[in-house]
Amino acid sequence: MHDDRRPPRSRSLSTWTTRRWLRVGVALSLTVLTALGLAGAWVLQRTETISVDLVDVRSPALTYSFRLEAAMLNEETGIRGYGLTGNAEFLEPYRQGLADQAAYTARLAELLPGEEEALADLAAVNASIASWQEKVARPIAAEPPGSPSALATSLSTEGKTSFDAVRAAMTAQQERLRADRAASRADLTSTFDLRNSVFTAIAAVIALLTVLVFEGLRRGINRPLEQLGADARRIAGGEFDHPITTTGPADLRRLSGEIDSMRRRLVRELAFTEEARVRLDAQAADLQRSNAELEQFAYVASHDLQEPLRKVSSFTQLLQRRYGGQLDERADQYIGFAVDGANRMQVLINDLLDFSRVGRVLNTSDEVDLEETLERTLDALSVSVQEAGADITHDPLPAVVADPTQMGVLFQNLIGNAVKFRRPGEQPHIHVSARREGPLWHFAVTDDGIGIAPEFADKVFVIFQRLHTKEAFGGSGIGLAMCRKIVEFHGGTITVDPNHRDGTRMVFTLAAEPQHGAAASTLPEAVRAGSEAERQAP
Repeated sequence: MHDDRRPPRSRSLSTWTTRRWLRVGVALSLTVLTALGLAGAWVLQRTETISVDLVDVRSPALTYSFRLEAAMLNEETGIRGYGLTGNAEFLEPYRQGLADQAAYTARLAELLPGEEEALADLAAVNASIASWQEKVARPIAAEPPGSPSALATSLSTEGKTSFDAVRAAMTAQQERLRADRAASRADLTSTFDLRNSVFTAIAAVIALLTVLVFEGLRRGINRPLEQLGADARRIAGGEFDHPITTTGPADLRRLSGEIDSMRRRLVRELAFTEEARVRLDAQAADLQRSNAELEQFAYVASHDLQEPLRKVSSFTQLLQRRYGGQLDERADQYIGFAVDGANRMQVLINDLLDFSRVGRVLNTSDEVDLEETLERTLDALSVSVQEAGADITHDPLPAVVADPTQMGVLFQNLIGNAVKFRRPGEQPHIHVSARREGPLWHFAVTDDGIGIAPEFADKVFVIFQRLHTKEAFGGSGIGLAMCRKIVEFHGGTITVDPNHRDGTRMVFTLAAEPQHGAAASTLPEAVRAGSEAERQAP
């Protein structure tokens, strides 16, 4: 039965991150450089050791050996001259040679510690010297001066033999010292060659590591980043379907993958946005068509619907004038109901027409002096103001860029409501204030009338919403709805101040700079002019 189990695989190199590659590369580089540095240090130390041995040991030892030989020649010459002549002056070179011999042999012993063969040669030299001195030199030097020594003549043959032994021993020593110095020089030369090879290898390895580092950075970091940058620039240029190429170490591939995931998400969002834009375009087309239909409806309401309504109103008024008082009281009441209904219907249609025209037909932007607008409004409301005995004051009002007609309608509705909804039996006091805060003008129309309950603060701006019966207060329920539409068309807001007591305070804002509202009506000017004419017809 075969065992299918396999040893776990080592972690794949493809999963290595940039940081891990850098760590491994730096570790390997440091290891190689450390090994080469140690080798170089060893070679330098070896070179220094051989150089010191050659300069401070081998060459001086050979030099002292030659000096020892010269000292021995001085001794031999002095002894031989003294023995032949008996002149004491020949003993001076002998005695100087003894002193030099002792110094040179001691120096050689110091230079050659642990050198068994060299020390053996030195011992042989010392032994041969001691034998010559004992057999020849000392006996001849002990002879009295003044006459030739017979002992020197008798020992001439033995003296020559003994000194030849000294020379042979010193020659052997010098040959060994020469060989040792030559070996040291050869070792130094080979060490120099090794040093040059090691430092050449160090330079080559450093150059190779430099090339490998730059190539690794180029392939592992620079090239993937350049590829990522090129892909990102193509995507930024509008090629949103261009995929991001994932190359390089694991972390860069992960980064590329995340950017590509973001690209795909953007593609999906762009597709959704494009779909939404298409839907919005379709809705805008539907809205434009609906606006055109509304304008057509406004034209129909001002022309086709008012024509039969005027007939009904005219005939009911004729009935009232001709047969009023001739029929019973119930018949007069029915005729009064018909006349009142027709009149209210005509007022309602006109108010609806005005409401639909806000921002479409009435859409001019001029500099409007609100002082003059308020003055014209008070002239238009002069009858009701005088009947109510209203006291109307105002702050200095600014000039704004707005539609003049709509501003007149706005102030007429607000001040008209303040006069209409006064407290029975009391003189109404109305004040119009204005102050600027930043880009907006804040206006307030304050009265001391019957007020508006907080729960109805929003309801009063809904079209056809009334808080009182038509018997108590007249009107169609469109006034405040039209005020809201006018104010919002000019970029502002209108509300009932919930903190005001003892009356009503209508607060609204208007932009200090020009605002662009809805587009004007697409009906021809002739149609709008005809509509106005129909509305003003009796």
